[in-house]
Amino acid sequence: MPLSPPDLPLLLLCVDVQPGFLKSLPDGGAPLLRRCQFAVASAVGLGLPVLFTEQVPQKLGATAGELLALVPSPASQFPKTAFSAFADDAIREAVTALNIEHVLLCGLETSVCVYQTALDAMGLSLQVTILSDAVGARRQEDAATCLHALVRSGVHVLPAETVFYSLLRDTHHPFFKPYTQLVKTHA
Repeated sequence: MPLSPPDLPLLLLCVDVQPGFLKSLPDGGAPLLRRCQFAVASAVGLGLPVLFTEQVPQKLGATAGELLALVPSPASQFPKTAFSAFADDAIREAVTALNIEHVLLCGLETSVCVYQTALDAMGLSLQVTILSDAVGARRQEDAATCLHALVRSGVHVLPAETVFYSLLRDTHHPFFKPYTQLVKTHA
């Protein structure tokens, strides 16, 4: 997995975790929200930038407040109408300004916005890792098919814990103890 260099410019992009979408998930979205909270808290603890996209927020609402509360204010929220986050000029420019080389993705919907965002990120020569336990979809069979297709395209698909432990690399990392508490809290 190419996440091992601790200085690799990484970003967590949290895609469309909005109440309007969460309630459309078979389980009401609570497990996905919990896993996205874990991903956001882990990224913040490691000092990674976190950006939030919002699909047509005037209809579907803003990003879930539970996620926004985890990042330093003000949170970087980007409304969009395109399904791919990288089809939006403001999002592309924000990522470019951060000199990001690798995007970690969480959110929804796996078979639409996450899928298209991952492909477009790769088209911009960015490495992509989808946090497999922090993405969701209304139809799980569609999501599984899309994740398999993304893997064949070169996208990494791994559980969030695996990714963040890889970034920590060692128990001597200053964020190790708080991270293990996050693991317990969000299991």
